Amino acid sequence: MITSFFCITGLLVTRWIYSGHLPLSNFYESLIFLSWILSIIHMVPYLKKQNYLSPITAPSTFFTQGFATSGLLTNMHQSGILVPALQSQWLMMHVSMMVLGYAALLCGSLLSVALIVITFRKVSRNYYKVQLIQQLDHWGFRIIGIGFLFLTIGILSGAVWANEAWGSYWNWDPKETWALLTWTIFAIYFHIRVNKNGEGLNSAIIASIGFFLIWICYFGVNLLGIGLHSYGSFTLTSN
Repeated sequence: MITSFFCITGLLVTRWIYSGHLPLSNFYESLIFLSWILSIIHMVPYLKKQNYLSPITAPSTFFTQGFATSGLLTNMHQSGILVPALQSQWLMMHVSMMVLGYAALLCGSLLSVALIVITFRKVSRNYYKVQLIQQLDHWGFRIIGIGFLFLTIGILSGAVWANEAWGSYWNWDPKETWALLTWTIFAIYFHIRVNKNGEGLNSAIIASIGFFLIWICYFGVNLLGIGLHSYGSFTLTSN
């Protein structure tokens, strides 16, 4: 993972120097950035002697990077001139905050999925099961909190950027709509989680729903390639 981190870092820096702008202008570049963030998250728990995220972040990093370098995104591998809408100082702020939010929320949501699985799994050592569930709930809540903060900043900065580029703060574009739905589901998660009765399974179910919403917002909308954000999308068609 350390080797992967330095390799991805080198790729991002090289692409940044070559293109002259932060490599976050399309789906391919954002996937590389996402895998870079996941590799960082993977290494942080070791510094704190926690390893709950390791089984999640390691495969997520390799899967994300593997998909980015697959044949589906070859038309995005070469850097190009930014379209007028992306030639803004808000590119770095908005996209980086959104991808950071996605990375943290995905990790936290997967911890919640693990909590649900363990809750319904028969374990001979019940005390160990309870301790593990509490730790998963604790770390999931903290990581989702960080991701929710990044997501909020990303949406707000995106609204300012949209007003600058399109003359309106909100256009109900598919990407914007799904981002709002994702923000709403995690806001519901926190509303449930702050109550004692919401700790554990109840809030974990909401977070697991949020996991699928993130992928629809991040992957599904790009797959369809519709709306005002279609310049960074891809389609599953042959060249």
